[in-house]
Amino acid sequence: MKYLLLFLLFGLVSSCIEISDDLTLNNDGSGTLRYKINLSASKIKVNSILALDSLDGKPVPSKTQISAKINEFVRLLDAQVGISNVLIEENYTDYIFKFSCDFTSVRNLQDGIKLSLAQISNDKYSTSAEQFWLSWDGNTLVRTIPAYITQQIKNYKLDNEESLKEGVYTSIARFERPVATFENKLGTLSKNQMAVMVRTNTFDLKSNQHLLDNTIVLTPR
Repeated sequence: MKYLLLFLLFGLVSSCIEISDDLTLNNDGSGTLRYKINLSASKIKVNSILALDSLDGKPVPSKTQISAKINEFVRLLDAQVGISNVLIEENYTDYIFKFSCDFTSVRNLQDGIKLSLAQISNDKYSTSAEQFWLSWDGNTLVRTIPAYITQQIKNYKLDNEESLKEGVYTSIARFERPVATFENKLGTLSKNQMAVMVRTNTFDLKSNQHLLDNTIVLTPR
């Protein structure tokens, strides 16, 4: 869902946007993923785009079609091994979308999302191990963006890239024990030392998708 919404971000609008992903990771590798995209500051532009039949030669989906696709994804993800409590909140007045799910391991989370996206997407992309964006060995979390996704983002054409500087992307990783070190220079450690936040604007993120990459090492158990 995370990257499905990134597609929406760069493919539909190019103005002030707020996005956040919030990963809670337990010592055993289980956890919760929350994702939010807030397009309220762009709702006039979104409404104008959704009123069109096509954009750049491609058909523009209706709100009903968008909602149907999102809920199909939720249904498919909820049926995947190791995934539970899949929830989605859709607000088509202010265009605020909230997603969350629980998982038993980061591998199940990634497999579940990839398999679900593959079933609802017309894009044919690899589901090989190189497409994983999270790894966890019980002490270290490594997060990246798959090469396929970075290429897709680079290919998006926006009418006003400067306006993306008003948008914000916030990424948070939470743990059950303190963080020892982390590599991302944009990262901030919480007061209790058990969470790392990375924040950047969406213009910089489009220019360098690896701004969210991070390696976080926890203190020994």
